[in-house]
Amino acid sequence: MDYGQFCPISKAVEILGDKWTLLIVRELLMGGRRYSELQRGLSQISPTILSKRLDSLSRYGLVLKKKIPNQKGYEYFPTRSCSELLPIIMSLGEWGIRWAKSNLTEKDYDVELLMLYLQRSIIPENLVGDETVIRFKFTDIKEYPDWWMVVQDNKVDLCTNDPGKDVDVYFTTTVKTMVDVWMGWNTYRKAIANDELKLVGPKALINNVSTWMEDSVYTDAAPASSI
Repeated sequence: MDYGQFCPISKAVEILGDKWTLLIVRELLMGGRRYSELQRGLSQISPTILSKRLDSLSRYGLVLKKKIPNQKGYEYFPTRSCSELLPIIMSLGEWGIRWAKSNLTEKDYDVELLMLYLQRSIIPENLVGDETVIRFKFTDIKEYPDWWMVVQDNKVDLCTNDPGKDVDVYFTTTVKTMVDVWMGWNTYRKAIANDELKLVGPKALINNVSTWMEDSVYTDAAPASSI
C-alpha cells in the first residue's frame, strides 16, 4: 500500500505493514532460514502469503534469497536493513507484554510455537554428557500432546515421534502453564507446588532448568496493569 506521504514512518509501514510481515522478520532474526523453518514459526500462514511476503522483503532489500547448494529450495538471510529491525522488534514485544497481554485467549497458546521457542532456548553446553533427551507431555491437547528434544553435539532436534532413547527429563503440564512459566508469568516452583507442572529427572537438571533452557527475553517485562 502506498500512503503517498514523505513521512519516514509511512514509508516504513509501506514495507512492513502487511499482515504477517513483521512476524516473518521475527523468524528471520531468530534464525529461521529455510521455508519450512519459517512456516513452523508461523503455523497459520498460507504458503501463498509466505511466498509473497518473502518476495516483497527481497525486493525491498531486507532479505537475501540464496539457492541451497546441491539441493532443491532456497534459504533466506536477513540483510543489514533487516537486522537493524531487531531492537524495534524487541521493543514491540515489550510493548505487547505491557499493553496487549490482556488480549491473550486460549487459542493463542500454540504448542508448535512454544516448542519451537523452547528448542531455540536450549543451551547445550550447560547440559551434562554427550546426549540429553527431554520429553514434554501436554495434558490439555489431543493433537500432538507428546514432544521430544534430543540434544547432541550442540544440536537440538525436535520431534513428535518417540526417538526410542532413554529420557533424562520429563515435563508433564498444560501448554498454558508451560508458556506462562517460560514467559515469566509463573515460576517452575509455583507451578510444581500447585500441581500444574510435574518435572521428573536428576536433581542436577530439574533444579536448574533455566540454566540449560533459557527463559524468554521478556521475563522482566511486566504488564502495565501490574505496575
